[in-house]
Amino acid sequence: MQLTDTPTVFIVDDDASVREGMAWLLRTRRLLSESFESAETFLVMLQAHVPHASDPASQLPTVAGCILLDVRMPGMSGLALFEHLLASGVAQAWPVIFLTGHADVPTAVDTVKRGAFDFCEKPFSDNALVDRVEQALSLSKARLTARQQQQLLQSRMAELTERERDVMRLVVEGLPNKLIADQLDISVRTVEVHRARVFEKMDVKSAVELANLLRSLM
Repeated sequence: MQLTDTPTVFIVDDDASVREGMAWLLRTRRLLSESFESAETFLVMLQAHVPHASDPASQLPTVAGCILLDVRMPGMSGLALFEHLLASGVAQAWPVIFLTGHADVPTAVDTVKRGAFDFCEKPFSDNALVDRVEQALSLSKARLTARQQQQLLQSRMAELTERERDVMRLVVEGLPNKLIADQLDISVRTVEVHRARVFEKMDVKSAVELANLLRSLM
């Protein structure tokens, strides 16, 4: 398969009839889906399209998505796959909705406490399931957007010189240029130049806007 820029629902279930039924259901809401018959085949796709997905510090998915995951499957279980997705950070980018039988409900509830988005007990309400899928996709979009914004801010921060960082820290603390100059033992004019460069590189127009921007990095 080829990942597109369109939000995608990944169906991981060993039952072909379940996969086909859910794919059809999602199409009725104009949602793109991809199906996998096992956790192993899903991991093959993931490793091919999200290189280094096993490294939490690496690049993770950049396209919104969510995962419909069966709890019990031959080979690697849905729970084992979920552990992998948690460890890699993929479950943060692509929320996981478990599909469970009655006997699996206590386990599924525990997974929600550990980071799963939700669980749906079989047989499930079609409309309720797709509603949750759409909510999961919205959450995925929001998380990916926030991560992209953080990466952009970090790249801007990396462009600052050491002196510009010093000035920025004191500007955010609310100090006027004269006091910043005294603390750093530089001229007021030099402070003004550094301050202007910080505002330009960080793409802000005021100290308040700069402080709010830096707060979002914390």
